[in-house]
Amino acid sequence: MKNIAWKCPNCASPLVPMLEQKPYVLRCEHGHSFDVAKQGYVNLLLPQKRGAALPGDSAEMVRARTAFLDGGYYRAFSDGVNALVCDTVSAQNISRPVILDAGCGEGYYTARLHEALSVGGCTPVCAGFDLSRDAVSHGAKRAKAAGQADTLSFAVASLFEMPVCDSTADMIINLFAPVADAEFARVLKPGGYLLMAVPAEEHLWGMKQVLYETPYKNEVRRDTLEHFTLTEVRRVTDTITVTDPDHIRALFAMTPYYWKTAPADRDRLYAQDKLETEIAFDLLLYKKEAIL
Repeated sequence: MKNIAWKCPNCASPLVPMLEQKPYVLRCEHGHSFDVAKQGYVNLLLPQKRGAALPGDSAEMVRARTAFLDGGYYRAFSDGVNALVCDTVSAQNISRPVILDAGCGEGYYTARLHEALSVGGCTPVCAGFDLSRDAVSHGAKRAKAAGQADTLSFAVASLFEMPVCDSTADMIINLFAPVADAEFARVLKPGGYLLMAVPAEEHLWGMKQVLYETPYKNEVRRDTLEHFTLTEVRRVTDTITVTDPDHIRALFAMTPYYWKTAPADRDRLYAQDKLETEIAFDLLLYKKEAIL
């Protein structure tokens, strides 16, 4: 928590950890103060910016997604993200990379990336941001239990208003979350990188074959971003077999199909006691361009 250059969401002044207080707080020069929760995260989402009493995923959704991800079904995807980040950091000879996870959810990918960078010989400083207090709390507790809390932080915040100072990060990862082009460019250092993940054409083809009479492939996404240039595309594929009905439901709830599938089609998927499906992702690596 103390290694990130936090920014006050009220006045944009730098936040300084008051370590002598127990529990400690983050405070700016204008006296705005934010408590660090016992789980290890800080809430930097102002009440007027929430849009709902409890924005983001509920505790139930967080538990379901955590159970699915901890089952290892998306480990190949996580490993692919880790490999590309580690390759990029190594190529740039960055020994202490600052990595921000914009839309981190419960922190599964953030924690595994922090571990991969550490094993690879770096001393990473990572922070994850999400609107869901339940998700961020879970991520912070996991980081504390794994002994990562000194260099892996979590905050309740919007990725469209990230509570970090300008030119703070070497890289941002953005996995299936909205894209905030200008905000990402603001917090990245000159020449910093943005890693986005998007579904490839065959992603979840086995699930679609159960859901729809005429399944369709995903469109290829290559987003054009005003402040970035696409420098590399790396595909990650695997085949997974899900044998727990609760995990099948959790996987479905993680997809956009959850919101637009007819009840009868959904129930046909829910009746399955086993699902075998391809997973396929495109990792898109962008480099920040100079802003004139």
